[in-house]
Amino acid sequence: MRIGVDYYPEHWDRALWRQDAELMRETGVRVVRVAEFAWSRLEPEDGRFDFAWLDEVIELMGERGIDVVIGTPTSCPPLWLFEAHPEISQADYSGQRDLPGIRGHRCYQSPVFREYAGRIVRRLAERYRDVKHVIAWQIDNEVEGSFCCCDVCVGKFREWLKRRYGTLEAMNAAFHTDVWSGDYSAWSQVFPPVKNHPMTQYNPGLILDFQRFASQSTEAYVAFQRELIRSIIPGARITTNSWFCEHLPDLYSMYRELDFASYDNYPSTVPDGSSHALHLDLMRGVKRRNFWIMEQLSGLPGCWMNMGRAPQPGMVKGYALQAIAHGADTVVHFRWRCAVGGAEMYWHGLIDHSNVPGRRFKEFEALCEAVRALAPADGSRIESKVALLFGMDNEYAFRSQLQAEGMYYMRQLADWHKAFTALGVNVDVIDQNADLDGYGVVVAPTMYVRSETAARSLHTFAERGGTVLLTCRSGVKDVNNNCIMAPLPTDYADMVGAHVAEYDALGADSARVRFGDEVCRITCWADILESDGAEVVATYLDGFYAGAPAVTRNRYGAGKVYYFGVYGEAALCRGMAERMLKDAGLAYRADLPEGVELVSRTNGDARYTFIFNNGPKPAALDWEGKTLALSPYALRVPELGDFEL
Repeated sequence: MRIGVDYYPEHWDRALWRQDAELMRETGVRVVRVAEFAWSRLEPEDGRFDFAWLDEVIELMGERGIDVVIGTPTSCPPLWLFEAHPEISQADYSGQRDLPGIRGHRCYQSPVFREYAGRIVRRLAERYRDVKHVIAWQIDNEVEGSFCCCDVCVGKFREWLKRRYGTLEAMNAAFHTDVWSGDYSAWSQVFPPVKNHPMTQYNPGLILDFQRFASQSTEAYVAFQRELIRSIIPGARITTNSWFCEHLPDLYSMYRELDFASYDNYPSTVPDGSSHALHLDLMRGVKRRNFWIMEQLSGLPGCWMNMGRAPQPGMVKGYALQAIAHGADTVVHFRWRCAVGGAEMYWHGLIDHSNVPGRRFKEFEALCEAVRALAPADGSRIESKVALLFGMDNEYAFRSQLQAEGMYYMRQLADWHKAFTALGVNVDVIDQNADLDGYGVVVAPTMYVRSETAARSLHTFAERGGTVLLTCRSGVKDVNNNCIMAPLPTDYADMVGAHVAEYDALGADSARVRFGDEVCRITCWADILESDGAEVVATYLDGFYAGAPAVTRNRYGAGKVYYFGVYGEAALCRGMAERMLKDAGLAYRADLPEGVELVSRTNGDARYTFIFNNGPKPAALDWEGKTLALSPYALRVPELGDFEL
């Protein structure tokens, strides 16, 4: 476990470099990321390279035992390249190119951009391949699904569709283009669905396929750089950093051939008890092993929006420790020092514009000390018996057609993740098509778009004794984003033992359900169920469907399958989670205070319990007969001693 910083020496006078490196060493920094935005400094003119400054910085770090991650600088091509080749910019539907001067506006698919990007990446890899303390490479920066509509991308999208469907007739049939006179009679009539109209007005099949194409284009771009680096440095450790952006690529696919997953972690600085635990568990689940934080909260966020609240005391250290608890082996803070110019000058780092280390920096020093205390747990991993399934097609398709006010695919994931983590169990967030062996409970929310692999896997898992939860809006769409003409939940009806007779899009309205001895409130959605042999677990109390089943449980093979037909408040979801854990014979804690997160990590026979207070108020819980006190945003690991980190 180690702590690092993102460092931008190109922003600062050389006189500061040595001072910074020395202070990093004294503080406990063990790794820095450099160069991911520095293309114009590395290649100030076409074909003229200047690596001397980067050589000096990397050497300064190495002399102090600080490892280096090099970011390929392809997110920000230099202005001379845009001037010479304006075709490398992304274009909107009308063909209007992005103007230079911002970041991330290059076209991944442009052959000209690929040529220049390949050249700078090759030069970097060749120069630093034998530097032992260059330990990893980050490809580009925060890559997103490519929504470029330049001629190159439009042509590649058409070719992608030709490979997928073979003929226009097959594509027309898949898209049901008979609606709104939408039949294609030539491939030249196909354009990306990103004109200045709401996405919901386009053909749903076209939307879903363009999302898939955009994701795969991004994956191909990452693969292009990965293969180039590996051709020069066969043993290179390679990643790219991700965040939960608007056009999220398929993370499971993108990271498959990368060495580790990396995430940019910016929890809310508003002390409202919100948690990034779902994001952390999802990033760990991408490769089902420990991951890195490549950018971690260090100060007030602020750039393309108003500045956010200052991190409360404990947040800078605590949120980094939370990430470690959930499987981050390395946490790199963005950034060492606030920039004094440029668009991100108000995205604050550890040292403010004053250049005087203050409260947050002292907290960062305490974090480095705390991580040294965690050394016995180094190399430990998280083993989970609960899996939460995530499918990119579900996210893409759910966003393209609105269902009900307040109803989102990611909200379902968040609700169920919170329900189980509130009971102190580890949760893996994994690809919906992943192997389910080793789990006791699998939660499959909103299996909206058909995946034969996922359906088959869930059936097998339940048959063999597993406990499964399916939710409303499952089995709705086929692989082409068309509604399936069969009673919901279609592919899952046999294992659910019930079907949806009707549904009600409640939106902001609410209704009540009776769950055991409790009455709970629901919003957004109500599946009105009819049992085909399943046990009724909860019933509606309101409306024309009062008395109808809302939640069912069915025996399937040696296992049990729950169907949750509503969006429930926290008490209902938590009650369901507790019932499922009992069914599966899994241990849990029902006494965790609100906001307290418990994650266990193991290393052989050794077990470490990370207990984190994700809230602005002190908390306490019973631990082996003692009262364990937790300050706001503090971590305890009882197996390492009776002290607070």
